[in-house]
Amino acid sequence: MRFAFDRIREFGPAGIVLEAILASMVGITLLVAFILLRRAWRRRQFRRREERALAIRGKWEGIVSGRIPAANWRFHPIDREIIQSILLDALEVSPPEQAAPLLRCLRNSGLFDTLVHEARTLHGWRRNRALLALGRTRAPEAIAALGEGLDSRDAHTRLDAVRAMGRTGLPEAAIPILERLVGGELGVPVSPLQNALLNACRPRPAVLLPFLRRAPDEVRPLLARVLGEIANEELGDELLVLVHDKLAEVRAAAARALGRAKPRVALSALATLGSDKEWFVRLRAVVALGELRDPLAIPMLIATLCDSNRLVRLRSAAALAQHEEHLAEILELVQRTGDRYALHALVSELERSGGLMKLIQSLIDPERMEYSRAALTSALRAGTERLLLDALAHHAHWRVRLSVARLLANSGKSELASQIESMLDEAGSSRQQRVMRWVVNQLRSGGPPEKDEAPEPVSA
Repeated sequence: MRFAFDRIREFGPAGIVLEAILASMVGITLLVAFILLRRAWRRRQFRRREERALAIRGKWEGIVSGRIPAANWRFHPIDREIIQSILLDALEVSPPEQAAPLLRCLRNSGLFDTLVHEARTLHGWRRNRALLALGRTRAPEAIAALGEGLDSRDAHTRLDAVRAMGRTGLPEAAIPILERLVGGELGVPVSPLQNALLNACRPRPAVLLPFLRRAPDEVRPLLARVLGEIANEELGDELLVLVHDKLAEVRAAAARALGRAKPRVALSALATLGSDKEWFVRLRAVVALGELRDPLAIPMLIATLCDSNRLVRLRSAAALAQHEEHLAEILELVQRTGDRYALHALVSELERSGGLMKLIQSLIDPERMEYSRAALTSALRAGTERLLLDALAHHAHWRVRLSVARLLANSGKSELASQIESMLDEAGSSRQQRVMRWVVNQLRSGGPPEKDEAPEPVSA
């Protein structure tokens, strides 16, 4: 080899270049050999792992039930890793009755104790991985070790501990988070913290109330948002304390919580929030009133329908449109307010949601005919002639077209005559044209038709 390099050096500068080329080729060859060997070794490991996974799946029932002792696989690294992974995946998606034998297997085999030990003694990513695995077990015994992770100096460890607490889905797991959060000792991003509290407190939202009362102003809106998302009937009248909170975000969250919990005093509390000085608090109150679906809320929704904020008016209109049995009274009351913006919002929502089309269709229902006629008359005065004219000309059922014709003829709105005349060419038949001309004549005559007078029926 030395002789070969001596001969190369005889070429002078060209020899140096040649030496560099040869060295590069040797390095590339060694690198390619290392990659190929590594790929062969990993392929062998993957194949071995797949074989062991297939064998474990074949005797899985025996492993979970304990018929196959844990000593047979506990000290084999590949088998232990596969079984732990399968157990954690199954625990995360199983209902409580199916999770019990899986958790028992995890405890009896010692895998759970190993995870607790790793979560307390390891550092860096290994500790974070153990914390997340403990959270997936949803075991109450894991809360103590996870709580120690919340006190770590490392921000990533604290974040993973919070996520693991949320994964447990246990109200007890929320208490260590809330204690440190209220005390100002927990520095983690808001979004994962909120998600963790949502998951942990969902079975028992009342856990939040003691901490919400004594939390500082910078923390209370976060806790109120969580409570508003998961509130239930168990909270009852305890939510009233949030209605008069000095922070607008807390009052908005209280409105959402009242809509979900539906306590006895929800209407009066939401009426107070519906007149709040902040527009988004009023908006939340209107949405909650719509969720209650209580006819007693109609006067409050009509008041918010005249709100100065456009979004509040639109959500009030959407809530009012849900009271299909009271549309006639609602339209009459809205007209009495004299607020054209409120009237326009309600009419637009009725057209968008299909409420008016349901009324038009029910004109041929003997049980709802009178009510639908009264509601559509009020809607016509509010400015919904476009939809009625379209039904007169194009509705598929001839009896509906005939009922709409009578309704328009009785409306007394003479300005509709010219619009109906311009639609004569769109009529599908000569009989339909005669009905439309009859409506025009009645409107121009200035008075409603006689009771026994009716247009000629138009067949389909």
